[in-house]
Amino acid sequence: MTFTKTTEQSSKYEHLEKMSVAELLANINQEDKTVPFAVEKALPQIENLVTEIVSKMKIGGRLFYIGAGTSGRLGIVDASECPPTFGVPFDLVNGIIAGGDKAIRRAVENAEDNKTQAWIDLQEQNISQNDVVIGIAASGTTPYVIGGLEKCNENGIATGSISCNAGSPLSQTAKLPIEVIVGPEFVTGSSRMKAGTAQKLILNMISTSTMIQLGKVKGNKMVDMQLSNDKLVDRGVKMILSEINVSYEEASELLKKYGSVRKAVENYKL
Repeated sequence: MTFTKTTEQSSKYEHLEKMSVAELLANINQEDKTVPFAVEKALPQIENLVTEIVSKMKIGGRLFYIGAGTSGRLGIVDASECPPTFGVPFDLVNGIIAGGDKAIRRAVENAEDNKTQAWIDLQEQNISQNDVVIGIAASGTTPYVIGGLEKCNENGIATGSISCNAGSPLSQTAKLPIEVIVGPEFVTGSSRMKAGTAQKLILNMISTSTMIQLGKVKGNKMVDMQLSNDKLVDRGVKMILSEINVSYEEASELLKKYGSVRKAVENYKL
């Protein structure tokens, strides 16, 4: 297999330490501008994976992200935002990071090199053939992630991946791989930069489009969001006002009574 880690190649920029702050920011921004175009090229791959996730969730399946370091943390961020944004159960979208929860804040030595641990972590979540597991690794070579997907494949569990190198071992392992080729980083090898941005954009696409397909958005509004603070309660009231002809106070009472924008609107009687 021919495989080149473009994410590890030398930066196009030299002598970064001699640049002014303005030059550093302008050059980083210039590199960042290339990321959405790289993501655009992968839209058909993203579509295939989202279609699979939606079909699995419609029969009771769940989504799991597995990754190490920055990739693992990005998966956790996306998973943790789904319940408050879309009102879904906390175990519908799950983020698992090599080294466990303590690795969210601090690197856990050699955790990403353990090829058997991801499957153990997934089994603890009672993984099944109704579920989908997405491995996230900028390099496409992380043993923890590859090992997890290999075991999923062996057990008939749908697998996807997000990586930033062409033809990586991870892409060869996943049944529905996504490759976003962002090229060398501004700081050589620092894949938390362009690669991380690409991964975040794709995760946004995956979770948001999946939830819309499952009916968790009406029009363009988060009608099932959790009302966990005053800002969201106010947003919910304003959503109701945009749907039915009532006063702010009446909308507030409806929201309080029914607990969600969707239920408040559906149960409103003229």
